[in-house]
Amino acid sequence: MVNTGVAAGSGREALAQRLLHSSEILSYDPVHEVDWETPLDKDFHGASPEWCTLYGTKYWAEMTPEQQRELTRQESASVASTGIWFEMILQQMVLRDFYAKDPTDPDFQWALTEIADECRHSIMFARGAAKLGAPAYRPRRLVIELGRAFKTIAFGEAAYAAILVAEEVLDVMQRDWMRDDRVAPFVRTITNIHVVEESRHMAFARDETRKRLQGAGWLRKQINALVVSIASYAIVTSMVHKDVYANAGLDTRRALREAKSNEHHKAMMRSSCAGLMEFLGSCGLLTRASTWFYQRANLI
Repeated sequence: MVNTGVAAGSGREALAQRLLHSSEILSYDPVHEVDWETPLDKDFHGASPEWCTLYGTKYWAEMTPEQQRELTRQESASVASTGIWFEMILQQMVLRDFYAKDPTDPDFQWALTEIADECRHSIMFARGAAKLGAPAYRPRRLVIELGRAFKTIAFGEAAYAAILVAEEVLDVMQRDWMRDDRVAPFVRTITNIHVVEESRHMAFARDETRKRLQGAGWLRKQINALVVSIASYAIVTSMVHKDVYANAGLDTRRALREAKSNEHHKAMMRSSCAGLMEFLGSCGLLTRASTWFYQRANLI
């Protein structure tokens, strides 16, 4: 038993050391890496059109190319704003988790490194949204208050699995955006920075989720699976604010109606989460109750 614990501890320490080393050699300063000075070129999209909530609908076909580009810019800014909101939750959960722990532990040092990354990402997203000409999109009041409660009480695997969900969904869509020549160059730079640095965060979240679940019983897994799925639903359904349609000059009611029934977008979301759902299932965090929420969010 002692040998197993030592091996597990050594494995976690080795992972933290690898992540710290990676952050030393492959990290970015958005202040200098992103072109903030060049004015916005409205001939570019803000995101790959295929990720737009209206792509493939009758409404999309009726829109002018200018409207299509404006909508992707507004949706990109909305996703960024939601990312900032959840990154602030993430930072508080990680800080609370590592409060008063051994600062010489590589895990502790990596946790602070991740928080520093998230601070830079939030500022980067905020400046990016402003450059896209978008207002401050915020989740609904109920979601904000649920987030306030979640960041205060969530711990262990519930906290880290929820972090993983938010990061994985963004990661898949942003990998498309950063390679797409139709997307504004500064947005491509932002998404490239986020994808590279978040890959380390996801490795840490997966490891922490597995570690916290060691020895967890059936009831604990059932409860935490439900908590994570509800948090995931709140995050994903808040990514695109309803006001993006009016701000792109569209009929909000019609846009919401067609977006809600858009099978193309639902398929894109499900494909982005295939690996995530496999991971949650392998950890015992994909239960019948949690699956209901993932289906409602079009994640499975």
